[in-house]
Amino acid sequence: MPDPEFMRRAVEISREKMEANMGGPFGAVIVRDGKIIAEGFNMVTTANDPTAHAEVVAIRAACTKIGDFSLLGCEIYTSCEPCPLCLAAIFWARIDRIYYANTRIDAAEIGFDDEILYQEISKPLEERQLPIHRLELAEARKVFDDWLLKDDRTEY
Repeated sequence: MPDPEFMRRAVEISREKMEANMGGPFGAVIVRDGKIIAEGFNMVTTANDPTAHAEVVAIRAACTKIGDFSLLGCEIYTSCEPCPLCLAAIFWARIDRIYYANTRIDAAEIGFDDEILYQEISKPLEERQLPIHRLELAEARKVFDDWLLKDDRTEY
């Protein structure tokens, strides 16, 4: 069951950091067992990191705090529907559930439009705007093959 207080905190962070000119108007909290274990806010411009979205920042903080790359058993509350970058990070982190406030349409209306990403991801590689080419190397395949043979690998 979603808890509006966690969403209020995500929204509060988005406002605080926006008003302090620390990034765009986005905040996120990660919750486990009814407690906030990490918070994040948009740090793209302050960290000069285009991947420092609120959800990604919160995921990094949560993983550091618990000492694991898996956030199974966690939920994320975010002030806006996750963009494709954040959605992928949430999937990779294995977060159980997403709650969001503003929609991606709302975000587009204030200048944060990710529609090109949604369109591009569904296109065949050769039709995308950003040129993408395969450069096949036997050495690259060998690393993958060796991964499968590695007895002490950490599965994820």
